[in-house]
Amino acid sequence: MYFRLLHDERSGAVSYLLADLDAGEAVLIDPRGADVPLLGAMLDEHQLRLRWLLRTHEHDALLTGEAAALDALGAPRIQHHLPAAAAAAAGEAEHGVLTFGNEHVQVLQTPGHTAGCLSYLWRDRLFCGGLLAVDACPFQPRPALPEALWDSVVNDVFKRPAETLLFTGHAQRSRAVSNVLEQRRWHPWFGGATRDEFLARVRELPLAEPA
Repeated sequence: MYFRLLHDERSGAVSYLLADLDAGEAVLIDPRGADVPLLGAMLDEHQLRLRWLLRTHEHDALLTGEAAALDALGAPRIQHHLPAAAAAAAGEAEHGVLTFGNEHVQVLQTPGHTAGCLSYLWRDRLFCGGLLAVDACPFQPRPALPEALWDSVVNDVFKRPAETLLFTGHAQRSRAVSNVLEQRRWHPWFGGATRDEFLARVRELPLAEPA
């Protein structure tokens, strides 16, 4: 197996490359359009076929040309608003499971940061995008659906085994990886808070400026 993390210092965005080197297939999670040349070179270096392009969420309305740049990588793009080709490809997967080589990724519905957020479970690793960021996304200072975010985090992510590794999509002045036990106990928004306390704090966050 091959696993790489790419971190953009300026925006805090984190992307991930997972690959089965023996089978020559890979997936990308939350790649940035600006990194397409680098990502293409990485795939070529290891002679990898990009099987899936997975997005936990997107802010394409604020990033002109982002989706088109990613489509240049030539793989089905899986996200909450699926283009027709990707929707057909995703329909081939049983029970929300996508395969690459001898590996598989489970697609999970985890709305909250945006209305249609997805998370991806691979082995003992959950790639959950902006779910744990709450107020750290540079494109969206406030969760789109706070009630759904609470449910996704507390009633889904935090119910998983304590040792499950959590990989974020935003790591600005914070860690890119933690685990369920740690976040249950010490997350600054969810750890030790009640649902009402969480929602009250979110209401104090600024609204996103119109695009």
